Amino acid sequence: MITDPMERIAAALERMSPPPLGAPDFGAEAFVWQTDPDRLMAVTQVSRVDLDLLIGVDRARDTLLANTLQFARGLPANNALLWGARGMGKSSIVKAVHAAVRAEGLDLKLVELQREDLPTVGRLLDLLRHAPYRFVLFCDDLSFGHDDAHYKSLKAVLDGGVAGRPDNVVLYATSNRRHLMPRDMIENERSSAINPSEAVEEKVSLSDRFGLWLGFHPCSQDEYLGMIRGYCDHYGVEIDAGTLQAEAIEWQATRGARSGRVAWQYFVDLAGRKGVSLTA
Repeated sequence: MITDPMERIAAALERMSPPPLGAPDFGAEAFVWQTDPDRLMAVTQVSRVDLDLLIGVDRARDTLLANTLQFARGLPANNALLWGARGMGKSSIVKAVHAAVRAEGLDLKLVELQREDLPTVGRLLDLLRHAPYRFVLFCDDLSFGHDDAHYKSLKAVLDGGVAGRPDNVVLYATSNRRHLMPRDMIENERSSAINPSEAVEEKVSLSDRFGLWLGFHPCSQDEYLGMIRGYCDHYGVEIDAGTLQAEAIEWQATRGARSGRVAWQYFVDLAGRKGVSLTA
């Protein structure tokens, strides 16, 4: 038991200020940033689908792939905001593009950052800044609500701070909102502020700091059926066209939505009924 007051104070300070995080092992291809304590947790198997299976998002796919290849080759590249309809493959395309770039022989790393951990992003950037690799920092389902100050931390990744964004880091974020904040919040601040234009400029301008805006929109019925047919061909699930169309349309009707996610959910059910495993 520590009895000396100075020793107790020193022990308390040591608990409050843990030692700096040592250099992590960057042997894996993907990591998840975790805090308390800070660490990069290696992901041994990334959950993703092949890039060719993402149907109806050709422009976004090709643009993001070209941008990522530039970055992985040490050339200038933009941060990217993937926004739009739910279930249309925004997060899937980031992971699929990462795999496609690695297939080119480029050792690009993927680091997932949870939205609630944005205040710690400065510490993460310090950890990545001097590493001999290039990193895609991936923040999924990014949005901000009332009295949410997390967006200020994100500026350090995009362009803020004296040190700026490390040259070996690029940010890809997904969001259902183009401006990362609810429309009613924008309108409320505009109507109640002394200077309406300045009231929301700081938050709305955050999305402007992304060099690439890639929109994802609801798919057509033909695209929806094409996604399912692509899955069937890829995994070897046999079903006649008429039955597939009837079942898939009924499935989307029961969900009240038509998207890439709904297409995959129907296919998982179909593969299970057909006795086809989806694991490698």
